[in-house]
Amino acid sequence: MKTILSLALLSALVGSSEAGGVTSRLQVHIPKTLTRDKGYDHREALFGVPPYGGSIQQTVYYADQDLCDSNVDTTKGFPERKDGGHWPSPYILMVDRGDCTFVRKVRNAQRSGAAGVIIADNKCLCSAGDKCKPDDAEEVCEMKEPIMADDGSGSDISIPSFLMFKEDADPIREVLKQNKMVRMEMTWAIPKEDNRVEYDLFTTPTDSISRPFQDQFKAAALALGKHAKFTPHMYIYDGIKAGCQGFDGENQCYNLCTNNGRYCATDPDDDLDSGISGADVVTESLRRACIWKIYGADGVGEKWWTYVEEFMYRCQEEDYFMSDDCINDVYVHAGVVKGDVDACMLDSGGLEGDESNSVLEAQLGEREASGVVIIPSMYVDTAAIRGALEFSTVFKAVCAGYTSNTEPEVCKKCANCLDEYGCVVQGKCTAGGVSGIKSGVTPEAFAGTLGVMVFIFCIAGFIQWRRTQSQMRNQVRGIMAEYMPLDKRQAMGDHDTSVGLSEGDGEFS
Repeated sequence: MKTILSLALLSALVGSSEAGGVTSRLQVHIPKTLTRDKGYDHREALFGVPPYGGSIQQTVYYADQDLCDSNVDTTKGFPERKDGGHWPSPYILMVDRGDCTFVRKVRNAQRSGAAGVIIADNKCLCSAGDKCKPDDAEEVCEMKEPIMADDGSGSDISIPSFLMFKEDADPIREVLKQNKMVRMEMTWAIPKEDNRVEYDLFTTPTDSISRPFQDQFKAAALALGKHAKFTPHMYIYDGIKAGCQGFDGENQCYNLCTNNGRYCATDPDDDLDSGISGADVVTESLRRACIWKIYGADGVGEKWWTYVEEFMYRCQEEDYFMSDDCINDVYVHAGVVKGDVDACMLDSGGLEGDESNSVLEAQLGEREASGVVIIPSMYVDTAAIRGALEFSTVFKAVCAGYTSNTEPEVCKKCANCLDEYGCVVQGKCTAGGVSGIKSGVTPEAFAGTLGVMVFIFCIAGFIQWRRTQSQMRNQVRGIMAEYMPLDKRQAMGDHDTSVGLSEGDGEFS
């Protein structure tokens, strides 16, 4: 993957006015009766590309349809237009939750011409209490709000979207249904800047996409040092919620899970009878989580990076993935104490029987809180990086998180280099220095080469000019040679015209 994302493609993980790390704001400007001092609480989608650091303020239309069909009727909604025409683009489109995925609704809204989407929740949160009135008196409230996660197909969505809670969305919907105007603003703040940037990676031991990043970023992690805090998260599944643990407590998902079906992972080679199993992935995930717990307190985790690097080099293949000898060899090369890791894995609850494992439970909790669905996923100061996971993208994002004059030396040296990784490793800009003309030579060498090329072109031009002059002289001589005999014959004809006639056509002889 060679795509390099600009920092404008960063999008917020959480868009709540109450949650930590505020990155977005939702406000109603018209009518004034719906305006709130601090805006409206909401949740931001984990897909789409908002105008990061900007805002969208447009008229709101309520789609009187579920938007599950790609053929959106842009005349069917509120407020109704007097001319019966289509919603004038751009606009913010409000649509009810339900019947299909968030991604599908937003995609269809985007195709219809929407600049942003508000998903109006159709269920009350239990925490809302009397503030929320359910549509059905017998309807059961939800314990927590849904996460607007990417279902795996949201890479084509370029507009932002928010989830609005039912108690807040209902009054706005009612105003729209009265054919009255509502004007709303969606705003995105720049992530917090300070003297320590936090970045998180959600991955698995068999994640091939993030492998190059994990192999390279150790150099940056060490160079950033105390100025940054890294946290790796191992992506596993809750087997109980997935139904892998039966009523009798037995594992119903074969070798995909450990702890009688409690903790599971997908089979990386889709072969339950051979190769690396899901349970193997869970085991390695626990091992890496323990290594981080032991060696990652400083937020750098040098030995964690080294262990992952050595594991990918020595034990990534299926024949060695669960080999004790291979893993012990990795421990030695990474400087990791085997006994400490084994104790962590066992003391946390182990992987046998129907026992809960505290380390794996923590990984499940972090995954659920983040709303991550696709791996690998990377966040910098709670802002999600969209697209390819590359060294340059993450490094630039981390360096952009510092306030002015607080960035570490490695950011000052390398954040604007064409080859950030080479700069971090060598301690100086390579491949042409700072962004600009991409060149693998020094300015002096480039100037010298340019001078030689100019000299060669001058010589070639002179030779071509001489050749052209010579060709012109030869052509003139040829023309003159053709006319010389004619002049001589005319001179002779003046003295003896009979010669010319006798040598002419026989008709005259």
